[in-house]
Amino acid sequence: MDQQTREHLVRGVSAVVSDHAEELTALDRAIGDGDHGINLKRGFDAVAAELPALAAKPLPEMLKTIGTTLVMKVGGASGPLFGTFFLELAKNLPPEPDRAALVQATAKAAAAVKARGRSEPGQKTLLDVLFPVQAVLEAGGSGDAVKAEAAAAAERTVPLLATRGRASFLGERSVGHMDPGARSSSLIIAAVVDALAAQETRR
Repeated sequence: MDQQTREHLVRGVSAVVSDHAEELTALDRAIGDGDHGINLKRGFDAVAAELPALAAKPLPEMLKTIGTTLVMKVGGASGPLFGTFFLELAKNLPPEPDRAALVQATAKAAAAVKARGRSEPGQKTLLDVLFPVQAVLEAGGSGDAVKAEAAAAAERTVPLLATRGRASFLGERSVGHMDPGARSSSLIIAAVVDALAAQETRR
C-alpha cells in the first residue's frame, strides 16, 4: 500500500466522520449521552491533523498512531473501543497486506473490541456491524458486498433491545433506534472500501 493510498484512507475516514457528526450525535442523543459524533469527530480531526506525516509511516505504524490518538482524544466508551480496533490491526497487518492478512487482522481486531467491551453481537453495539462484515470478508465478498453488509447490519440494530452500554439503561425504549456505534462503524468501513477501490483504479 503506497503513501498516497494511506493518505486517502485517513482523509476519507476523517471526512466521513466529520460529515456525519451531527447525524451520529442525534442517534446517540436518542439512546445515549448525545456525544458520539462530536467525540468521534474530535478524534479523527486530530488524526487528520497529522497528515501527511502520518501517511508517510508504514501501515502498521500509521494504524498504531491512529489507535493511540483515538484512545486519547475520543471520550466515553468509543475511544477505547475504536482505538482498540486500530491498535489490534496495527499488531497484525504487515506493511503490504494481502486479502488473507486483512481477513485475519480484522477478525482479531473485532475479537479485541468484543473483549474490551465485554459484549457480544446482538447487544446493539458496533459489534453488530463488525462481525457480519467480517463474515463477508472471510467468505470472499467484494468491496461492494462489504459496504452493503455494513449498511444493512447497522440498520438491523434498529429493532434490537440494547443490553450493553448506556443504551441498555433505557430498556425497551432503546428499541426503534439505530445504534450510533454501529452506524459510525458502517460509515468508516465504507470509506475504507472506497479508498482501496480508488487505489485499484489508479493502478
